[in-house]
Amino acid sequence: MPAIRSTREWSLLLAACASAPDAGKESRLSELLRGPIDWKSLLDLADKHGVLPLLHDALSVSPDALPAELKASLSQAYQNNMVKAMLVSRELIRIVDHLASRGVVAMPHKGPALAEILYGDLATRKAGDIDLLVRPRDVARARNAVIELGYTPHLNLSPAEERALLKSGYEFSFDGSAGPNLLELQWAVLPRFYAIDFGADDLFERAMEVSVAGQPMKSPSFEDLFLMLSAHAAKHLWERLLWLCDLARLISRPGLNWKWIVSRAQGLGMVHIAGVTMILANRLLDVQIPAEGQSLTENPATGALAGEILEHYPDANFSVESLVYFRLMASLRERPTDRVRFGWRLAVTPGLSEWRTLKLPAQLFPLYRVIRLTRLVGRLARA
Repeated sequence: MPAIRSTREWSLLLAACASAPDAGKESRLSELLRGPIDWKSLLDLADKHGVLPLLHDALSVSPDALPAELKASLSQAYQNNMVKAMLVSRELIRIVDHLASRGVVAMPHKGPALAEILYGDLATRKAGDIDLLVRPRDVARARNAVIELGYTPHLNLSPAEERALLKSGYEFSFDGSAGPNLLELQWAVLPRFYAIDFGADDLFERAMEVSVAGQPMKSPSFEDLFLMLSAHAAKHLWERLLWLCDLARLISRPGLNWKWIVSRAQGLGMVHIAGVTMILANRLLDVQIPAEGQSLTENPATGALAGEILEHYPDANFSVESLVYFRLMASLRERPTDRVRFGWRLAVTPGLSEWRTLKLPAQLFPLYRVIRLTRLVGRLARA
């Protein structure tokens, strides 16, 4: 596997984000802080990878080594994130409670729930939008309920487009008073064309209860979370360090049922995805791979894929329209049938770009498959 391409700033950021705080971590940080550092590049990297709060916490033990301007910037970023995390948490509780009053059980699986579960502190994980998973049968009621709270759909879809999105997509986005895309209401973990069917009903059956800002609510089990977050990170080819920080803390968590995780990964056809996640967490964040989960990393193809991903750090930025992205996504599926399903569904599943290209009446919606395939062939021909 290739060596990790590195700068002192990237090495410092990785040391700051390493999951287990110990004497060795503090020693690495102290050593790196003694050398020349481009502080602006460090802050830009931390911001790009969503880990400014983690950098703040790690460097707070060595305040004398930091320029005053950097300390002020980090402190301000941390305070801003804390305020946003509290606001998002309060809004999450309001939404979950309102959905419950309408008979809909909603399950957060990122955002404040992850901050509480994995970091024990809302302010330590970068605050973002609100991701809520609901059962597919509850989508319509959930949609109406959040509109009652003042949220508006981010996209103005026709009834036919909404029906198509329910079949092939996985989320509706809503704008709130605090900004666009503040809420994502999801009925699946990934769009259908990725061909990884977690089964929302099964996730709810295995759910655990957690506390977010003192409010009890459901969350996927730790084992499901590992696979869900691995699939989400893989969808974006692990380009943000934040996602690996989350996963590193899950991998390090004692008591995980790795036998079940391995079996479930095999059933979902995502052994490569889970294995690449573990290798990246090990190489970048010094996470020890549990003995019971090492079978996920033993395939040479898994190691080769992880090596290819590592070559793109620290400035990974994959275009989802590129051939590189499509090839990697197909290669991450170990079963040929899953590769075929991914390729075929990707080729013929229309979406917003096709719907915006040409407005068709509902009865002609199947023709969008042809438009999608034609556009994809044209794009490949120009590549």
